[in-house]
Amino acid sequence: MYFILKPRSASNPLGWRHLASGLWMAALSWSAWGQTGNYPEKPIKFIVSFTAGGTTDILAREVANQLTQRWKVPVVVENKAGAAGNLGTEVVGRAPPDGYTLLVNSFGPIAINPTLFKTLNVNPQTELQPIALLAEVPTVLVVPTTLGINTMAEFMAYAKANTGKINYGSTGIGTAAHMTGYLYSLRTNINAQHIPYKGAEATRDLVAGRLQYMFATVPSVIPLIKAGQLKALAVSTRIRSRGLPEVATLKELGVDMATGSWFGMFAPKNTPATIVQKINKEVISILDDPEIKARLVAQGAEPIPMSVQEFAQFTRNEYETWAPIVKSSGAKPE
Repeated sequence: MYFILKPRSASNPLGWRHLASGLWMAALSWSAWGQTGNYPEKPIKFIVSFTAGGTTDILAREVANQLTQRWKVPVVVENKAGAAGNLGTEVVGRAPPDGYTLLVNSFGPIAINPTLFKTLNVNPQTELQPIALLAEVPTVLVVPTTLGINTMAEFMAYAKANTGKINYGSTGIGTAAHMTGYLYSLRTNINAQHIPYKGAEATRDLVAGRLQYMFATVPSVIPLIKAGQLKALAVSTRIRSRGLPEVATLKELGVDMATGSWFGMFAPKNTPATIVQKINKEVISILDDPEIKARLVAQGAEPIPMSVQEFAQFTRNEYETWAPIVKSSGAKPE
């Protein structure tokens, strides 16, 4: 590249200033490329805001394994459960914005917690950079098989006969399991006690019969359903789950509600756009792979590729939709 230096003159009074500005911008562009052009050059960490074994963890490990194979650098998953999913959000929100510490989280911490909590150390709506939507997932109403209930009608009769005496679990206050359970109690006039857990431990207590029912994400409980330890009564979404096609929707069974959960990937705010776009492009490629898509669908997850801009708008819309519901629930953080 050649530069012709023209001194300041009457016809070009700002010549030197324009030249200096151009050289400065070129230097910045070259510096930015140097920081991001070879990404990734070292191991990447996925922070998961819930315990191992839940849907967030399952999806994170699937994507991490695929990126490890494609990029030839280790992508490791680290579970940081606690504070209703806020702990993981804080870890990533405070991490260097270089693309090497990323967050995989569910809709609760992202769309619910900014309303649920009066203050947040890291607000996901303003201090994280959305990267990609991984999947939308229906929640399924499940009961322990030891309860001896096989249909929604039987469950409703049981709930009415034991009003105020039954418990339903969730993976934490403000999670999909909690908010769906709250809406269900409103729509059916069931009087049940909500018992929040820190993550996948809720399903263990459900199987053991210490909880009477739960709205769980399909991937987290489908093995237990197939093993005969849990009975699926209905899915929460507008259409049936491809992972459990034989299970009717709540609307089909006369309950006027339709909701689900979603899971996505985020980076610290101010992460270079080139890195964010590169990760998004690779994640979309992973989700479009027929073998991976079939595997996720079989587990009850529906991969939905989105651009960075589409996912950012999606997260804002979800926050605005759920804010009034959270307020009406009267839920308080632990």
